[in-house]
Amino acid sequence: MDELLTVRQAADLCGLTPNAIWNWQHRGRISPDGLDDRGRPLYSQLTIARAEAATRRRAGRQLPTAA
Repeated sequence: MDELLTVRQAADLCGLTPNAIWNWQHRGRISPDGLDDRGRPLYSQLTIARAEAATRRRAGRQLPTAA
């Protein structure tokens, strides 16, 4: 199983704000893959990557490609 990420780590990985990750959760686009010892949500890299890709598709944006 891959490493679970905190909201901040997930946001940093995507270049987003932690608020964007919280919005995905509140809108039902992601669900936590676990909880830390304080009950805070943790997400797998796969969960975050899928949500980011779906968000980009909905917005009509693509990841930049190397030239």
